[in-house]
Amino acid sequence: MKLLFLACLSPKTGNHTTAERIRSHIESAGHTCELRDAAEFQSPAEVANLISSNPTFEGALAIHLFKAGRLLLDIQVPFGVIFGGTDINEDVKVEQKRVVMEQVLQKARFAVAFTDKLKEEAELYLLSQSSRIYVQPQGIQTEVSEKFCWSEFLRSSDASIEHVDELRVFLLVCGLRRVKDPLYLVEVFSEWHYENPLNVLVIIGPKIDPLFTVEVEAVVKSIIHASVSPESRRTELCRCFCRAAGVFLAQERSQQELHAAMKRCFAVVNSSVSEGMSAAILEAMDLGVPVLARDIPGNAAVVQHEFTGLLYSSPQEFVHQSHRLLSDHELRERVVRNGKLYVEEHHGLNQERETYRRLVDTLL
Repeated sequence: MKLLFLACLSPKTGNHTTAERIRSHIESAGHTCELRDAAEFQSPAEVANLISSNPTFEGALAIHLFKAGRLLLDIQVPFGVIFGGTDINEDVKVEQKRVVMEQVLQKARFAVAFTDKLKEEAELYLLSQSSRIYVQPQGIQTEVSEKFCWSEFLRSSDASIEHVDELRVFLLVCGLRRVKDPLYLVEVFSEWHYENPLNVLVIIGPKIDPLFTVEVEAVVKSIIHASVSPESRRTELCRCFCRAAGVFLAQERSQQELHAAMKRCFAVVNSSVSEGMSAAILEAMDLGVPVLARDIPGNAAVVQHEFTGLLYSSPQEFVHQSHRLLSDHELRERVVRNGKLYVEEHHGLNQERETYRRLVDTLL
């Protein structure tokens, strides 16, 4: 069976990694799966023309009900959809998008949600047959680059390499787009860094939204020139430079290099406004790194506070939970141990592979 698989394929993003992994599962069952970027197509008619002109396509699959799923509305072959997260958490709030996604869900042979909560939200906001929505958590696999150099990584991020072994690096892994809210912690972290220069925040991820990326770069690199007297200007500028130096923006890396950086950092941070299921959080757990995640439904579905990680609901609470992680070694060891066990028990590749093989068979 040959499938057309549509997804948002910005390089080195969680969506891209997820799509490649699912494609691999499908092809391991003997099918052919052609993975294409949803951004290549402007309308459902274009996808319908592609499939009609290539009769070898017998089915289709899409990640994200609106961005990719809507492009399948005119095709004449059966298809399935996988919820992305922002489709159910954010796009349903826009009536025009909600109506389109409802149509997609009604036509789909099956739908996959990463969490029970995401399935419940879909059933609440979209007219759907719950029996056709399956819950399958993301499968997680980590691989650390053996050639990765921690000091070079910090240097290339403009972070200080003095006292490199004493630095406590908090790594915020996210694509640069508004829903990930990478600036949420910048101000409070800069203040915290001013109190203790060994605490630094490194933001790393692909530049998905060009305009927002410019905004992030401007905020991270800015030095505030306050109106002060000449005699105090030197002190003020030094303080502002110190504050600006507490937060850094790193260039995106390969998956293996990113995993190596995660393994070396003090904690992995998530500050998203919305998540379907954060692969970075699960990867951190698998790597034995503590997680500090913003308390939103998608994160709370995988992070049990004080058991598999720590949740925070404000920038100030983030600092409070970070202090606990720094001072309470028993807490740190507990969340690391339980987080790794959780991933091993609930996010294995074998179960994910079997689920997608079984669901694709329903398209035959």
